[in-house]
Amino acid sequence: MATAPRHQTSDPSHIWITQPDGVSNCYSDPGGRFSIVSTDGSGLRDLSKLDIYAGAMAFVEGKLSVHGDLFSAIRWFLNRPSFAGRDLLLGAIARFAHIPKTKAAKNIQFHYDRSNEFYRQFLDARMIYSEAHFEYSGQSLDEAQFAKLDRVCRHLELKPGDRFLDVGCGWGGLIVHAAAHYGVTAAGCTLSNEQLSYARSLVEKQKLARKISIDSVDYPHLEGRFDKIASIGMFEHVGRSKLRPYLNKMYSLLEKGGLFLNRGLIRPRGVSKGPETLFLQNEVFPGSELVHLDEVIREGERAGFETVSLEDVRMHYARTARMWVENLQRRAAECARLVGDRTYRIWVLYLAAAVVSLEDLKMSAAEVVFAKP
Repeated sequence: MATAPRHQTSDPSHIWITQPDGVSNCYSDPGGRFSIVSTDGSGLRDLSKLDIYAGAMAFVEGKLSVHGDLFSAIRWFLNRPSFAGRDLLLGAIARFAHIPKTKAAKNIQFHYDRSNEFYRQFLDARMIYSEAHFEYSGQSLDEAQFAKLDRVCRHLELKPGDRFLDVGCGWGGLIVHAAAHYGVTAAGCTLSNEQLSYARSLVEKQKLARKISIDSVDYPHLEGRFDKIASIGMFEHVGRSKLRPYLNKMYSLLEKGGLFLNRGLIRPRGVSKGPETLFLQNEVFPGSELVHLDEVIREGERAGFETVSLEDVRMHYARTARMWVENLQRRAAECARLVGDRTYRIWVLYLAAAVVSLEDLKMSAAEVVFAKP
């Protein structure tokens, strides 16, 4: 093969490769933002025929690479004229693929039990895997995640003596913050073995064992009564079919006069499932499904809750995910060593695609606070 520059560019990541038959295996963005290079011998004509799902899988398998701005490359791919028949078929498959084929614990472990050290490569120091809250230009991810944790605690009106539950507590950042800074007695639950081990170790290190308990339990089996409940990033795992029993369960756990805060990704009305949804369900979040915001509010009020506040956090999520992608790309070699190149490519692609979807309003994120009258 021989490299053959077609026009001058100052971007060293741009390359053009001409194969022996004279057919280029590279698409270069006219604006000079990115190049997509086929690495398996396919030509540009074959590259142009890839639909969204096939393109995603080709990237994951290392059959094509992106040089330059990954976000612009994904946006270009998503905005090309679609192959209507295949997109409709993949969309139909995606509508049924959210039905869990395994137990909830296995679905959670598929995503979260990759490696705590892998997640440490791109998350903040507290290992928060949800959107941060940015208050000024140049704010670091660590600072913005601290601001988010504090904002959640204030929106829940946490105070000393409150019994606080974090459903899907992740690596324990929120319950540790709430216990240390707001004096609550906190309980958390996660189905991830890696998260459970890390969170319990964190509680011990912070000398908060008397204030915090963390268990491996799915939300339908939770017991007890709580003054305040948080659920961050659970919408995606619960899905539409289980939204009503989920909210009914939270209502039963909450004391009268208590507050229940939900944050999570949602699907705007008018945006349908497509090939990208199938990719997420197969390769990233088995059993997952995005819900609509009006469904959350309607089912919450049917359960008996009163909606007391609503906040759009879409652009905070987009900015957070951009930082995660940049961290992954900076530490690509170490990430690939920890989880393998294929898993690394899945995470880079799905988080970068999330940025594009959030910025282009194909996906959104919101916080809803309910009160139990």
